[in-house]
Amino acid sequence: MHVRSPIHTLAALGLATVIAVAGGCKRDKSADPVKLAFVTNNASDFWKIAAAGVHKYEQESGVHVDIKMPPTGTVTEQKQILENLVSQGYDGIAVSVIAPDDETEEINRAAAKAKLITHDSDAPKSKRLLYVGTNNYQAGKVLGEQIVKLLPSGGKMAVFVGTFSADNAKQRLKGIEDTIQGHNIEIIARKEDNKDANKARSNVENVINAYPDVALLCGLWSYNGPAIASAVDAAGKKGKIQVAVFDEEEGTLNGIASGTVACTVVQKPFQFGYLSSKYLHELATKGESALPKDPIVDTGVEVITAANVAEFRTKLAEMKK
Repeated sequence: MHVRSPIHTLAALGLATVIAVAGGCKRDKSADPVKLAFVTNNASDFWKIAAAGVHKYEQESGVHVDIKMPPTGTVTEQKQILENLVSQGYDGIAVSVIAPDDETEEINRAAAKAKLITHDSDAPKSKRLLYVGTNNYQAGKVLGEQIVKLLPSGGKMAVFVGTFSADNAKQRLKGIEDTIQGHNIEIIARKEDNKDANKARSNVENVINAYPDVALLCGLWSYNGPAIASAVDAAGKKGKIQVAVFDEEEGTLNGIASGTVACTVVQKPFQFGYLSSKYLHELATKGESALPKDPIVDTGVEVITAANVAEFRTKLAEMKK
């Protein structure tokens, strides 16, 4: 039997150490499967469509992506989710940021340990690698154009959202404000509900009661549409107050079909889920060479009205399969 000398053993260990150090930053593709996570900003039905996109990519690629939803949509919950994912050694994380200014430090800590991208709501000042989702300023301008058409002589309007601190809310509102400027349209109330369904509804009721001359109600987040529609119906204001919102929750589409809601600007959440999963997988396995040239991947929007709501619902059902 050949016995290694101490010198040979030390040399072998030294060589192994050099190899380990040299390869420490690269993932061993033959090791455990990549750990990827798709983090939302709340648990709204909106995210079911994004989840369908995640599952589509899972089917195509054979990878698994964990979907994490803050139960009540608080910054504290989302920070804890990010902290847990980092401590559990996730390779890639895609997150819809609730409050960019409050979470930049947490996002940067996560980005130092994992490939981190944002979707739906960006954190442009952070060290995220990529944003996948709507250009929310342009989306706001699209809805602003619809509002101008609905109020050709001008009028008073109110805006509702979970929190104005979210990047998507800020950008959508800015797009609306820039577009309605010069059209004699005044925003008389801006209401936050902090993702509380009851408050989302009561905010609308309070505005209807406090401002009898309000001409249009605008919802910036997905669940605001159904809350506005139900409050307008209950107040007997259908046809008297215009409603223009975002996203495709069932209550919003029902409102369009019944005539309570004039229009909604829908995003493409299926693409949020699909493309985020794809980029995370490629970043985790190929490194940053997998990044597209533009760090913002705009998934686009579409305007839904009574004229195309039935066709849109058919497409939506197909995506959810």
